[in-house]
Amino acid sequence: MGDKKPERVGALREGRYMIIGNEPCKIEKIQTSAPGKHGSAKSRIDARGIFDNRKRSIIKPVDAKIDVPIIDKNIGMITAIIGENIQLMDMETYETFEIPVPDPSEVEGEIKEGVNVEYWETLGRIKIMRVKT
Repeated sequence: MGDKKPERVGALREGRYMIIGNEPCKIEKIQTSAPGKHGSAKSRIDARGIFDNRKRSIIKPVDAKIDVPIIDKNIGMITAIIGENIQLMDMETYETFEIPVPDPSEVEGEIKEGVNVEYWETLGRIKIMRVKT
């Protein structure tokens, strides 16, 4: 099983996720034009990168296929903060790994040792989304 699957552009919805330029993105806005005399309806999709927070836009026919990321949402515990890195232990498998300390403005709650966090893993990358209370 890969980290992505194909989806029809016309089936995408705001608030869901898609991949633009190998970056998983959250869809912020979709505008669909009516079919023209010689072409099919097209959708303009505005989205924001999950990992880099950059805004991206694409225009595709509604019947085209586009990749959608498969996002694993997990619970982990911060076991240590070492300089610019966090050591995170998955609470199900007890596997540990290091990731960069996230920008505090992108995480709900305070990042500190000993707290449980929800983290997302997709396309070989990991991001802490929020601190569990």
